[in-house]
Formats: sequence, structure tokens, C-alpha cells
Amino acid sequence: MSLRPGIVFLSDCPALLAMEIIASKWSMVTLFALTDGPLRHGELVELSGGISRKVLTQTLRRLQANGLVERHAYAEAPPRVEYGLTDLGRTLEEPIRMLTAWARENGEAVVTFREAAEAARTIEADRATPVKPPRGEGNPSRF
Repeated sequence: MSLRPGIVFLSDCPALLAMEIIASKWSMVTLFALTDGPLRHGELVELSGGISRKVLTQTLRRLQANGLVERHAYAEAPPRVEYGLTDLGRTLEEPIRMLTAWARENGEAVVTFREAAEAARTIEADRATPVKPPRGEGNPSRF
């Protein structure tokens, strides 16, 4: 395989397809949550720490449409529905674990960099903002 520009990341490239599927943070969180076995919708909401029920439903549907998650509806009263990884979804367990490990090892460095960059932007913005003279004598805008 060539690594020349325009060859690796063509619009129909498998790598772009993979990134499109898992690019959403909620996709990654949902897939990671399901690595220990099937869960109900409410359990996924609790585990995800911040996802709304609506966004989780959309995420699960997108993952189902891509063959990564399966929905099991049980004929019980009250009805019970669980979501689990398909065999194809299970192939993402190791890459997700690797990304999680990377985040644990490097997350603090990323946060430190973001904070430093934000501080630099704030300082630069303060320097670029003109200082208005106080109202009073010699200031024509005084009323």
C-alpha cells in the first residue's frame, strides 16, 4: 500500500469509513461500555456519563446500521431490550482499549497544552484590545 497523498485517504477509503463510524465520542463510549457484555438502554445512559437518551438512541441506531451493535428485544412484560456487540463490533475492542490507554497516558499532557494555548490566546487578545481612556476631562465622549 502506498502512503502517497491522495492514495491512503480517498473518499471511499476503508480508513475513512472506520473513522466516520467511530469518530463520535458517543460511539466510542457506547462501544467501550458494551465490551463487558449486553446492556439495557438505561444502563448505557448511566455508564456513559452525560449522553442524553435521544443521542444514545441515535448512536445505537448508527452502530446497528454499521453492523457493530445488535439489539435484542425480549418478549417479556414489561418489555426488555438489550444491546450488545456483534462479532464485527468485538473486533474494535482492542483498538478502543489502545485508544483508552493512550488517553490515560497522555490526557494530562493534552489538557496542559490546551490550557497553555488558551492562556496564550487570552494574553494575545488582551494585547490587541484597545484601551479606552476613562471618562472625564479631555474625553470628548463625556456627557
